[in-house]
Amino acid sequence: MAECPATRARAGLLHTAHGTVETPVFMPVGTQATVKGLTQRDLTEELDARILLANTYHLYVRPGPDVIRQMGGLHRFMSWPRAILTDSGGFQVFSLSGLRRITEEGVIFRSHLNGDLHTFTPEGTVDAQLAYGSDILMALDECPGYPASHEYARQAMQRTVRWAGEAYRHYARRLHEVETRHALFPIVQGSTFADLRRECAERLVELDADGYAVGGLSVGEPRPLSLEMAEISAELLPRARPRYAMGVGMPEELAEYVARGVDLMDCVLPSRNARNGCLFTAAGRVIIKQARYRDDARPPDESCSCYTCREYSRAYLRHLYQAGEILYAVLATLHNVKRYLDIMREIRQAILLGKFPEYLSAWRSRPVEAE
Repeated sequence: MAECPATRARAGLLHTAHGTVETPVFMPVGTQATVKGLTQRDLTEELDARILLANTYHLYVRPGPDVIRQMGGLHRFMSWPRAILTDSGGFQVFSLSGLRRITEEGVIFRSHLNGDLHTFTPEGTVDAQLAYGSDILMALDECPGYPASHEYARQAMQRTVRWAGEAYRHYARRLHEVETRHALFPIVQGSTFADLRRECAERLVELDADGYAVGGLSVGEPRPLSLEMAEISAELLPRARPRYAMGVGMPEELAEYVARGVDLMDCVLPSRNARNGCLFTAAGRVIIKQARYRDDARPPDESCSCYTCREYSRAYLRHLYQAGEILYAVLATLHNVKRYLDIMREIRQAILLGKFPEYLSAWRSRPVEAE
């Protein structure tokens, strides 16, 4: 593992049953076993993505763990040959508000699809993710929204720690039944309170897990506070284990999280913003619906080598967007995901070359909007 002496950034290798992943890395989000707008061939051949994220909750309510198990696991079900990380489902369940009830044993909730009653327990979410065949599983956690009182955040943190212990004991009992290698990460919670974050991290380290996640970020808090909580959490986690910041961030924030010791990140922004008309480029954001791009013959990003930028103009993409054509979302998503993956590759290379502080400084002076 290479480390930057001036920051907490590091470059390493994450070994899974479905290949080795170079870190730091961004994981495209395939919520329902698909990255919206992209085929698996796009992701492997054009983008060379080495790891994807899929969502435990959404796959649980449709099509269900039993169906995925019967189809040979998530890798075969979605025809994806590389690594898969599945989240805990905690964020989605707790965002259901009126459709769920928290108990000490887990969460009782109604499906947002048809109202069917379900229960997530620490043991049950492990079983679901093992049915998926996930390379990296997340322990069930309680994710408070923002703002949260210190008392509620403390209760949620303590419950998260208890659930992580229950998940690990169950996971250890199940390991003899599975043939391939898996890893289970507990999740550091504590809202925006430094003392709770520290206590949670210190208690979870006792599990001696293969890796750790930092949750409860990007739930409405100011961006500087999100970075602060990530740093406080990461600095207490084992140096030799991967650290995953869940649900972050904007392109200009990726190097900031890496500087604070984060190795893995995911976010829906590349695909969601693409569909909504925002392209991330090396020169800043391009809001493609703007009239100034109506006859702009330049590619979306003149420094990008993706298929979209090799073949199409800003004018054409604007036309597709204005016409509501599906092809727009495909081409825009391809570019945005490529941009995120390229940034992470640049960050890794800068760390390996001993130039990460300069790289970080350059990001801090870049414009937000493109010309």
